[in-house]
Amino acid sequence: MLKRSLILAAASVALLGTGIAVVPSAPAAAQSARSTWSIGPVVRGKNSSYRMPATMQDTARGAVFDFPYPSPAAGHVHYVTTATRPLAGAKRITMRYRIDAARGVRFVPEEDPQNTATLSLYFQRAGDRWTMRTPHHRWYAPNDKVIPLSRGTHEVSIDLDEEWIAMVGGTSYTLPEAFDRALDRTAQVGFVFGSPALRGHGVYATGPARFTLLDFRIE
Repeated sequence: MLKRSLILAAASVALLGTGIAVVPSAPAAAQSARSTWSIGPVVRGKNSSYRMPATMQDTARGAVFDFPYPSPAAGHVHYVTTATRPLAGAKRITMRYRIDAARGVRFVPEEDPQNTATLSLYFQRAGDRWTMRTPHHRWYAPNDKVIPLSRGTHEVSIDLDEEWIAMVGGTSYTLPEAFDRALDRTAQVGFVFGSPALRGHGVYATGPARFTLLDFRIE
C-alpha cells in the first residue's frame, strides 16, 4: 500500500527515503531527450499514437510533446503513461499542464471529430491485455473531471474515492471490488486524449500546438 505521498515528476525524478520526489529540472542541454513518460499505447507491436515519438521530451520547463497537425493523416496522440507503484492507500491524483498554441488552433478527436477534444486522467492495472478479456483494468476520470482541450495553463485534481469510470462501463461505485483490485495492482498512470465518449481514442490539432506537463502528483 502507498502510505506516503508519491510524486511523479514531469521531468527528472529521484528516489528518496520517504518515497519519490520531484527534483528541480536541470538545464535542457544536460538532460536526456528521452522522458519517463511513454506515448502510446503499443498494442501487438503497433503504436496507436500514430506518427508520435515513443516518449515525451524532457526540457527545463517540463516534459513536452507537439500535437500532430493539421489532419489525422499527420498523426494523433492517445495515451501518455508512466510506471507507478500501486495506488492503494493514495488519496488523489493532481496534474498541472500547459498548452501553447496560436489563437484559432483547434483540437479534434481523431475518431469522434464532431465532438469536443478532451484530456482525461487514468490509471491501469498490471496485466492489461488491451482486449475485452481484461475489461476492468483501465479506469478513467469521473465524467465531471474530463477537461476540454484549450490553450493556457490548467490543473485537475481527482480524489480516488470519486466515481471513476471503467473501460467497458460501470464505475468505481458499481464495481467496487474490481476498482480495489486495480488500486492494489496498479502498474501505469497518466492521461489520455480523445472525446467525452471515447476517452483515449486520439486527438490532433489544426495548427502547431505544444503540450507541457508541469506537475503530476499522487498523494
